[in-house]
Amino acid sequence: MADITLAAYAYGSVLFDPDVPCITTQWHSFANRQQFQAMMNEALACYEEESKRTFPLGWLADTRQMSALTSDDQRWLNTDWNPRAYAAGIRHVCIVQSENVFGQIAAASYSTKTLASQEYEIQPVTQPTIAAAKHWIQKSLQGHSVLP
Repeated sequence: MADITLAAYAYGSVLFDPDVPCITTQWHSFANRQQFQAMMNEALACYEEESKRTFPLGWLADTRQMSALTSDDQRWLNTDWNPRAYAAGIRHVCIVQSENVFGQIAAASYSTKTLASQEYEIQPVTQPTIAAAKHWIQKSLQGHSVLP
């Protein structure tokens, strides 16, 4: 079954793949602060709603087309969004590697800051392709264990 589009914008989409199962944030281009935060919040709301019907449920960040994130957006992710994501049940964020250096830097910074947090335990994992990311999520959700 193909991904189900839950929200679509010029800069990104929120998708649901019932076969994995996972919620995906898929970035198409640069998103300003308001757009980025609004879509991340919308995706988290979709995760919370879907997790009432589907458990366990994974989180996939498709950053292949992602651009740079400001330090304020990075801080917001780590001090605001991540704690709420953890409270919603997210324990792993599987990131599909960006095709550009700015997106790679943003994802690496997110991973480093997330792993350093004392407030929550979310494990970021990077995969090279969507297929590899979905496979990793499926395996990690089996028995609720995490693959190395």
